[in-house]
Amino acid sequence: MMLDNYTTDGFYDELFERDGTPRAGAVRLVNTLKTMGSDDLRLRQQAAESTLMNLGITFNVYGSDAGVEKIFPFDILPRIVEHVEWHTLQTGLYQRIKALNLFLNDIYHEQKIVKDGVIPEFVISSSKAYLPACKGLEPPDGIWCHITGTDIIRDKDGTFYVLEDNLRCPSGVSYVLENRQVMKRTFPEVFATSNVIPVDDYPSRLLDVLHHIAGKPSPTCVVLTPGIYNSAYFEHSFLARQMGIELVEGRDLAVVDGYVQMRTTKGFRRVDVIYRRVDDTFLDPKVFEPSSMLGVPGIMDVYRNGKVALANAPGTGVADDKVVYAYVPQMIQYYLGEEAILKNVPTYVCWEDDQRQYTLDNIEQLVVKAANESGGYGMLVGPHASPEDHAKFRTLVAENPRNYIAQPTISLSRVPTIIDNQAFEGRHVDLRPYILYGKDIYVMPGGLTRVALRKGSLVVNSSQGGGSKDTWVLGA
Repeated sequence: MMLDNYTTDGFYDELFERDGTPRAGAVRLVNTLKTMGSDDLRLRQQAAESTLMNLGITFNVYGSDAGVEKIFPFDILPRIVEHVEWHTLQTGLYQRIKALNLFLNDIYHEQKIVKDGVIPEFVISSSKAYLPACKGLEPPDGIWCHITGTDIIRDKDGTFYVLEDNLRCPSGVSYVLENRQVMKRTFPEVFATSNVIPVDDYPSRLLDVLHHIAGKPSPTCVVLTPGIYNSAYFEHSFLARQMGIELVEGRDLAVVDGYVQMRTTKGFRRVDVIYRRVDDTFLDPKVFEPSSMLGVPGIMDVYRNGKVALANAPGTGVADDKVVYAYVPQMIQYYLGEEAILKNVPTYVCWEDDQRQYTLDNIEQLVVKAANESGGYGMLVGPHASPEDHAKFRTLVAENPRNYIAQPTISLSRVPTIIDNQAFEGRHVDLRPYILYGKDIYVMPGGLTRVALRKGSLVVNSSQGGGSKDTWVLGA
């Protein structure tokens, strides 16, 4: 059996205890794997990959020489999260998203959290993602962050930490839904007996959120995409199709008579809700980036007048800033009067002199990140970097300290992964649950498990060679 020689190597493993025995929630799966020959497992892996390829589940890597689109690598061995663990995660994410929403509403209005000295004014005003044009906006029901993807990791002792928040245009949920369908076909016998909580209702729940913020019956909703060359275009079209609503580009919309209107073969049709997958600063060339061809001129005036709803609200990107992230525990305490259930990874903000000096002195042991980069770009993993890279990042931090944070190198948890169709080896993973905020808060049970397919790598992003796994959250 391919698992016979598998070892945890001292890392926290999502399926196995340190002594090699299966964790309680993984017993059924491991027992099933023991009944399969290596050829059977290889065939199931190949069948899963063929299915995903035929479905066209791809992403774009900007600047890649391998072509515009790539198939997102998928591994058939799932990650399993037991019910008690999930309850902690879910409760912590409820708490976090409430606090982040209150923070966003506050900083675009009275900025009480700044006036009370909880977060320095400099941190907000210097954030590239803080948009003064969004001051005074009143999103429906005061909800700014309708769709959030929060990245979670586990340390060597199994403790969950929040690695970062994604409130602008979080991607990846389409892979969760398609991975689940593939897994049902790949391991039907295990899936049927494992009491896995379903995720298939996510598109209908997302549509419920869009209807809720419309504030009217039978609203016209659309998904706004930057177009076919965007890295997540497959997801934009997938979600629009699943929700039964139109997929549009900026050129398909216009502001007419004070409303956002969609061009159709029968003339203009009013749009009530836009699920935007276009970044804030490209939404309206009259307000933000003048050269943008992706948005709709005048849409911000319509939004400010309450005649169209946007999900997410413009301006949410300030909460994605990795320096602002460092203050989320203080936000939770300030707005909710509670201690954070899910801890941040310990973070050094380099704009503070002592923390910057610590970072410069210990850069070989730290992970250094640019405040507004994503996809694994603008990052240094100190223990795996060269002396030249250490020197480069010391210079970057010293020249622009506000733009960098540093964190200790976390021994990310691992999951057995099929390597070259030959054997299972441990690979590091993170987890991105998706949170919807409409009438109520809904946390998708599980989310996207991203896996670093390169041996020893801690970078799980698809743009850096990562893949994905299905995430099974077990019922009580």
